[in-house]
Amino acid sequence: MSRPISDFVRHHYRHFNAAALVDAAEGYRAHVDGGGKMLVALAGAMSTAELGLSLAEMIRRGHVDIISCTGANLEEDLFNLVAHDHYERIPNWRDLTPADEQALLERGMNRVTDTCIPEEEAFRRLEDALLDEWRRMEAEGERLFPHQVLYRILRSGRLEEHYQIDPEDSWLAAAAERDLPIVTPGWEDSTTGNIFAAHVLQGDVSSPHLVKHGIEFMTWLADWYTDNSDGPGIGFFQIGGGIAGDFPICVVPMLEQDMDRRTPLWSYFAQISDSTTSYGSYSGAVPNEKITWGKLAEDTPRFLIESDATIVAPLIFQYVLERSEGASK
Repeated sequence: MSRPISDFVRHHYRHFNAAALVDAAEGYRAHVDGGGKMLVALAGAMSTAELGLSLAEMIRRGHVDIISCTGANLEEDLFNLVAHDHYERIPNWRDLTPADEQALLERGMNRVTDTCIPEEEAFRRLEDALLDEWRRMEAEGERLFPHQVLYRILRSGRLEEHYQIDPEDSWLAAAAERDLPIVTPGWEDSTTGNIFAAHVLQGDVSSPHLVKHGIEFMTWLADWYTDNSDGPGIGFFQIGGGIAGDFPICVVPMLEQDMDRRTPLWSYFAQISDSTTSYGSYSGAVPNEKITWGKLAEDTPRFLIESDATIVAPLIFQYVLERSEGASK
């Protein structure tokens, strides 16, 4: 008889980062089971690592209420959906020479560690749909956030003939089903952001303000946080570091300190990071440092798992899914 992953983890993962994994998973489960909401922050190349295989079900089961991610993670889940069969894995990526890398470029294969994203099948297949949507928005006087544009494209069905994975394994498809809010700070630093900028420069769309970004994300998030932070509050589950995590967590001290608005702090915090704790490193900063910035309270449950997120995150998500399922029976 097969044993649930959660039972296996609880039995074997008893010390060090393994124990921190269990503690963070238990804290996550307790928070959402108690009625708390959860923000998940995605840095790095989690979509290229196909995190949708586990994250999509977390979204569909209501264990994620809002996502903050880089523009790369937003688009790369969709790239994987429509071009998966054309991706190439390079197990010996550490041995590649500059000439090998140049050869990949000439073949239109953009490498992310051991995985090459096919430019023609991924980027260009989506570009036509994006341009049509941007032009439609311009004609109708609309302005949307980046994820809202992608939701429209997914819901239109125009890409379905190109699907190369089961959409059940796409976290963006799951998010579109729930109309999940997504904050994408620094969206300009992504392939689709670059494509948008190119079309603005070429005159295909007239205004760089057609797609909402930057400060508009922060002001929208401030209202969302205010509306959802009562009671059990909002937890923060951070995968990696950088802007995907730093941007949304700052909404609390902004409301509290810059607006003098009484605001509940984040009520749970966990981070998966392989960044070495060092001088001035945000990605490597321990959770306690956030107390001094008015983001977490002294008694906020907080966890740091120093490991590879592609190993840890699916285990935690499966743990939460199994334990919550057991608690509901």
